[in-house]
Amino acid sequence: MGFHLALFIFLASLRMTSSQDVEHGLVLVDGVQAIAETDDNFICATIDWWPHDKCDYNYCPWGYSSVVNLDLSHPFLAKTIQALKPLRIRVGGSLQDQVLYEIGSLKSPCHPFEKMKGGLFGFSKGCLQMKRWDELNHFFDETGAIVIFGLNALHGRHQISHTVWGGDWDSSNAYDLINYTISKGYKIDSWEFGNELSGKGIGASVGAAQYGKDLIKLKEILHALYKNSKFKPSLVAPGGFYNKEWFDKLLQVTGPGIVNVLTHHVYNLGPGSDEHLERKILDPERLSKVESIFSNLSETIQKYGPWSSAWVGEAGGAFNSGGRYVSNTFVNSFWYLDQLGIASRYNTKVYCRQTLIGGNYGLLNTTTFIPNPDYYRQVALLWHQLMGKTVLAATSDVFSPSLRTYAHCSKGRDGITLLLINLSNQTHFTLTVHDRVPVSNGGNENAKSIHIENSFFSHLKRAFSWVGTKGSDVTFREEYHLTPKDDYLRSQTMLLNGIPLELTNDGEIPTLDPVLNNVHSPIYLEPLSIAFIVFPNFDAPACAGHRKL
Repeated sequence: MGFHLALFIFLASLRMTSSQDVEHGLVLVDGVQAIAETDDNFICATIDWWPHDKCDYNYCPWGYSSVVNLDLSHPFLAKTIQALKPLRIRVGGSLQDQVLYEIGSLKSPCHPFEKMKGGLFGFSKGCLQMKRWDELNHFFDETGAIVIFGLNALHGRHQISHTVWGGDWDSSNAYDLINYTISKGYKIDSWEFGNELSGKGIGASVGAAQYGKDLIKLKEILHALYKNSKFKPSLVAPGGFYNKEWFDKLLQVTGPGIVNVLTHHVYNLGPGSDEHLERKILDPERLSKVESIFSNLSETIQKYGPWSSAWVGEAGGAFNSGGRYVSNTFVNSFWYLDQLGIASRYNTKVYCRQTLIGGNYGLLNTTTFIPNPDYYRQVALLWHQLMGKTVLAATSDVFSPSLRTYAHCSKGRDGITLLLINLSNQTHFTLTVHDRVPVSNGGNENAKSIHIENSFFSHLKRAFSWVGTKGSDVTFREEYHLTPKDDYLRSQTMLLNGIPLELTNDGEIPTLDPVLNNVHSPIYLEPLSIAFIVFPNFDAPACAGHRKL
């Protein structure tokens, strides 16, 4: 460990001094009061319905990764889910509103999806056989997954115009599926109603008033079927893109206690075919624009549905399966981690990444099931392990918008964890971290001043706030620096403190070991890199009582 620490510090210093573009800054973390809180199981990933012949831009990236044909016996699949235990998995996607369930009074034959001219998204209706439903639930139980299942919300409706659908929802097939699920003892944490039918919809849309009426009906079904069960699943909707008028109307129509969770989808990078996709990912202005969506949705909930919470039900950065040679590489991690940070600040309780496997944006390689860089970086072994549910305000006096800073109480331990993202390709940042302390000076608060108290120890504690209440015991902070192999942004190999992250010879997820640096030393952040910094005893009263979260 000592050798690796010395080598890493030397290399970081060498790289930094070789460039004259160095910016010094102060990061301020307010550990007194939390600004938001996520769910205990914030991280989520999706499994979609797309068949192998779903193609975009003359490339078919889905392989056999769908709900109906994913190889559940592959050892890498179980291990990668168990490493995140418990991982929330959303089963759903564009084709879910064409899925019938082979159960009960279903009169149609149970056929798989097939390409069909004029069909929704170019495919026929598909079917979920109960044998496969049994296999999926056994797999979810074995891996400890928390399941969100998306129901077909178009069943029984008729097409009014090109994209507008009307009429009442036929609940019979969904009723039979839910009833069967309960009878088998399968635990579905949340039932989601529909996929991307809100507002103008994607492919199809349903008006908010009709949608709300059908949600009330679904809630009645859940109450009736789960009346003898101690566990009560959440009702989640609408799983679409945020449209203020539509979402406001939905909550007004349904009223208190019907919709437990409002889910929305985010694809803020445009189409996967965009040749400038990499540039968009590294554009701080573009990344920040998504903040208005989270802010507006938060206002909608506060005004019309304070009984519900916000989830990101699906987010893949670039739509239409993501960008080939981009969405499964190191560079894709920048937008993803940044959006996790932004979403957390607005009380987003759950964030579902599109996808666990499938498309160009899968966390796992569609063919080999080997983790892509995003799996290690944001989900499995870093955010999931280090970032707790309590969100803290973090700001800096750095002029460059390329530095992104986020802070949470650490997960399962004392202190805080900082997430630092450097989007610049040339600027090195040298950072010090203090807590934000109000100072009495004519009624003003000077965020950069250090509050002087009567005792020497209190002054020392404030000057080096990460020392906290056990200052004499703590001399190091933990650092996890992430960079691409050979400094190639589209590399599929990620380095942790200079060491490649790869599966072991036994197919196990590797351990993540930090480097330790003295708490009094500055943090060095390389261009186009990301770092998680853990301060074990940062003086953060807001984190008291959250050590196990």
